[in-house]
Amino acid sequence: MSKTKNTYACTACGAEFSKWGGQCGDCGAWNTLTEIVKETGKGPRAGGYAGQVAAVTMLADVRTDTEARVPTGLSELDRVLGGGLVAGSVVLIGGDPGIGKSTILLQTLTHLAQSMPALYVTGEESLGQVAMRAKRLELPLQNLGLMAETSVENIIATAREKKPRVLVVDSIQTIYTEALQSAPGGVSQIRESAALLTRYAKHSGCALFLVGHVTKEGALAGPRVLEHMVDCVLYFEGEADSRFRVIRAVKNRFGAVNELGVFAMTERGLREVGNPSAIFLSRHSEPIPGSIVMVTREGTRPLLVEVQALVDESYGNPRRVAVGLDQNRLAMLLAVLHRHGNIATVGQDVFVNVVGGVKVLETGSDLALLLAVTSSLRGQSLPTDLVAFGEVGLSGEIRPVPNGQERLKEAAKHGFTRAIVPRGNAPKQAIEGMEVVAVSRLSEALEAV
Repeated sequence: MSKTKNTYACTACGAEFSKWGGQCGDCGAWNTLTEIVKETGKGPRAGGYAGQVAAVTMLADVRTDTEARVPTGLSELDRVLGGGLVAGSVVLIGGDPGIGKSTILLQTLTHLAQSMPALYVTGEESLGQVAMRAKRLELPLQNLGLMAETSVENIIATAREKKPRVLVVDSIQTIYTEALQSAPGGVSQIRESAALLTRYAKHSGCALFLVGHVTKEGALAGPRVLEHMVDCVLYFEGEADSRFRVIRAVKNRFGAVNELGVFAMTERGLREVGNPSAIFLSRHSEPIPGSIVMVTREGTRPLLVEVQALVDESYGNPRRVAVGLDQNRLAMLLAVLHRHGNIATVGQDVFVNVVGGVKVLETGSDLALLLAVTSSLRGQSLPTDLVAFGEVGLSGEIRPVPNGQERLKEAAKHGFTRAIVPRGNAPKQAIEGMEVVAVSRLSEALEAV
């Protein structure tokens, strides 16, 4: 017979403890332990093992056929998913309130419902609110099943009867299972409900979308085990009041990680942006100090973004502020600039920003960042047709970055005629219309500009 046991789980990391405490012993978060009720059963006797013998398949006999992918109707979403939707996959989408999670899923399902059974389950909104959004976006209303339900048992029972090929649950924080007594949104409810839905998706081959809330820090709310259970985790980036939305894949078992999809919010919903580099570049009428264009790589494609820097005299403790870049890396690069470039920023505030709200996670932005800082400090403008990329080491060397040839071709396609790149990324064949300056030290890059 089973019996209940009270434990305490951390809402930030999911760790469980037998006693309540003010701080989680695993992740260090404060006031995140909540009481949960677990059912425990009698295990096997000492020295005994329960279970049945399972089938074993030799590795050489496993089929490795390519998974068939279904287009979602949005090319940028297909790119983030790795080429399309895979049957039986579980996708978790997170983002700030009002950023467009429900909108993009409603657009996707209304498109897929024209060719396959689809079911949209809403736990936060009424059926009328979803229908009003679909009419406002002028989406096709036929063939899409709609259900307002929060019980995971009822959702799975309905899905087994209707047999949809695509299922959306909005959101996982509102779903509960009757097997547990805790309130919806708790650690145990989210974990158990997601496990039941994932198990159904894997057994039935239904593609499942889960919508997740985010915390103040921008991370997915609930236990981190939720991210390990799903196949793909997508994050909405950017401000809710901005016109552009960016979706980044932070986990994908069927495609590239850190793939980026760019959308524009319009009156008729989210529309994919075919040329993202154009929206992140603001061509100035005249050269200005502290601005340079760099070529980053997001997932499988190069992307041109503008890096801006402002160096001003400090009237207190010097500040180092980075928006869209790693702030700790900015402090390290300023030390390298002082030691190996003889350019000091002591006693001055340094502010750097990536235009467009995109986050640059790779180290290929180091060289462009230091050139922008130097330009702002000296008040000298950089050429508007210049691009730069490269990683800067602690000894002042310029290290190569992956896919340098593709970055240069992307810059040439947008009309840039000069590039400063690491010597290891120098092209073997000249690129038409572009002068490439290959450098191996930071001092050489500063002399080149």
